[in-house]
Amino acid sequence: MLKYQGIYWNSLIGLAFAAAAGITLLVLGCALPQYNNWWPMFVLFFYVLSPVPTIISRRLADSLESSNALTEAMIFTTAAIVVSAYGLPVVLAHTPVGSPIISLGAMALVMAGNTVSFGTILAYFIVFNEDSMDYSSW
Repeated sequence: MLKYQGIYWNSLIGLAFAAAAGITLLVLGCALPQYNNWWPMFVLFFYVLSPVPTIISRRLADSLESSNALTEAMIFTTAAIVVSAYGLPVVLAHTPVGSPIISLGAMALVMAGNTVSFGTILAYFIVFNEDSMDYSSW
């Protein structure tokens, strides 16, 4: 791995490629002519919100390895956000009133995009785990 000033460039390039692939799958689920429906783009809110509890927990908790109420609450909140991101396309594809809002093919593409995007977010936190970073100096 190429490491320059604490940054793993190969990992960063791989994460950027994976994030682009996840967003591409999401856009394909919205923009392909047979789907042509932009409601699944609301999943982007979940992509933005999912790392926030982990960042808060890393900032305020003493250690992520220790089990305290804040860390457990933030893990639960992150899990709820991720499950909601997977649940939104399912709900949009299975609406009881009239025809579904999105088709099953669009739902499958959005689910694949979710998997790739959340995997990328998880990989970011694993690769760039800076335990030596002292937040109290801020």
